[in-house]
Amino acid sequence: MKLTLHEVAKVVGAKNTVSELDDIPLRQAEFDSRNIQVGDLFVPLKGARDGHDFIETAFANGAVATLSEREISGHPYLLVEDCQAAFQLLAQYYLDKLGVDVIAVTGSNGKTTTKDMIAAILSTTYKTYKTQGNYNNEIGLPYTALHMPDDTEKIVLEMGQDHMGDIHLLSKIAKPHISVVTLIGEAHLEFFGSREKIAQGKMQITDGMDSDGILIVPDDPIIDAYLPDNMMVIPFGDKEEVSVQNLQEEKDSLSFHTSILENPIHLPFPGKYNATNALVAACIGKLLAVEEADILDALANLQLTRNRTEWKKAANGADILSDVYNANPTAMKLILETFSAIPANEGGKKIAVLADMKELGPDSVQMHSNIIMSLAPDKIDTLVLYGEDIAELAQLASQIFPIGHVYYFKKTANEDQFEDMLVCIKEMMHSNDQILLKGSNSMHLAKIVDSLESNK
Repeated sequence: MKLTLHEVAKVVGAKNTVSELDDIPLRQAEFDSRNIQVGDLFVPLKGARDGHDFIETAFANGAVATLSEREISGHPYLLVEDCQAAFQLLAQYYLDKLGVDVIAVTGSNGKTTTKDMIAAILSTTYKTYKTQGNYNNEIGLPYTALHMPDDTEKIVLEMGQDHMGDIHLLSKIAKPHISVVTLIGEAHLEFFGSREKIAQGKMQITDGMDSDGILIVPDDPIIDAYLPDNMMVIPFGDKEEVSVQNLQEEKDSLSFHTSILENPIHLPFPGKYNATNALVAACIGKLLAVEEADILDALANLQLTRNRTEWKKAANGADILSDVYNANPTAMKLILETFSAIPANEGGKKIAVLADMKELGPDSVQMHSNIIMSLAPDKIDTLVLYGEDIAELAQLASQIFPIGHVYYFKKTANEDQFEDMLVCIKEMMHSNDQILLKGSNSMHLAKIVDSLESNK
């Protein structure tokens, strides 16, 4: 990190000075005292615990200085009004200082996969860094910016939103040159109240952009009211100039043409929604002068972030389609569409394990019930449903599926039903079956996946 303590003090408006350390270069900025190494700046943030309580630990681990909202003794520190705001200011300054090209990605679905695709494409041509894991909020994004290598040319930043104004803040920090909205769905509907409000929040990604910026958005009338008129807007979709064509989907791959490349794209994983994600990533590659051969090679060899759509093998040989990181109605319908379209293994059945989708607000039960439109007994043999809001869907499914082909397990505090569900799945699953698991992360379906893989 190319910053000195004097530089940091100036950027964050420190109310004191530590002149004896002014010219010392800092190694990194860290908010977790356990990750501190010699030469780091400690940033004590307030969460479940107040980071100020760990200042001594940070210095014991090698911190050279700390930010602080109160006066301390015995250690070099910079006195600030708000450590989190100072952290964000520092990230904004550092992005400007290094002059990196910022590509921002948000959306109700597909933002992590799209981020990974963009970064893979750009890495063929530029020194590229990207959001690690799910560091996509008001703390994670600044952390990503301050941890990029000094020679970074392009940085791909994922932006998440839980509440109105989240994307506005992140865009102001990052000042993206290119921004992508992958899709407007129902994620966090509980906090926004309507899909229109979600769209408004997502479109705040333009708030930190200059007039020479480029915005890439889905062909969706719900965003029309929020489209800027002072920058280039590139819509994508079936009826747009940027589109997917001639899609061919297999169990563990996709092939398709696009309107922007001469040759077809091949992806080593399923899900036609991933074709749209790849289309957007390829579009950015073209905008930034990446050779077509490099775009195609990067996508053909892409490794997805763990727990996104991914085929795995059960210990007994069955095929597991795991998509257990998060869930909302749009994502649930898309993965069911993909799973239903994939041919079954010879002599095998198809099992769908679906769990509650969280943060959908007062209409959650109805939104779960609407998933019935994506469930067909001629495509999926057996349903296993787990949760509370999904109970009504279980009743509806029981009316169209054969008797004994729909199982419902209620989520309980002691998780006895969860264990019963696991036993049930293992008893019904044979070596030539295919099984899909989809639900919000808090429903812990990843434990089911791990157990099926290890047979423990």
